[in-house]
Amino acid sequence: MSSDLGYQATILAVDDSVVMQELIKRVLAVDYRVLVSDSAVDALSVLGREKVALLLLDVSMPGIDGLEFCRTVRKLPQFEALPIIMLTARDRAFDKVQGRLAGASEYLTKPFDATQLRQLIQKFVGAQAPGSSS
Repeated sequence: MSSDLGYQATILAVDDSVVMQELIKRVLAVDYRVLVSDSAVDALSVLGREKVALLLLDVSMPGIDGLEFCRTVRKLPQFEALPIIMLTARDRAFDKVQGRLAGASEYLTKPFDATQLRQLIQKFVGAQAPGSSS
């Protein structure tokens, strides 16, 4: 669906599960350039050197968890408007509220529906084109 003369928006998926990283890549690679990271520290490094259009973020990770990382990213002026989708197994209402309070744009629980994930991403990055300022 990426018809902007070969342009593919970059999605950064942060999850400590290699299986989940591969699943996300398989689901999104046709339409997006997908980068993966297994930790918040590595993800911050990627954000510093890549133009990321959207962040997929697991909550449960060793070290800095997804909620703390989300809060950290939101404090950085250049990432205030970056769409962040929490993609996690935590599915209680309290968890969803915590995700929103941390700065998540959306919250999707695992196991996720591939079509629903693609639709959510399209909602945030579908209108972006090369050189667009968002």
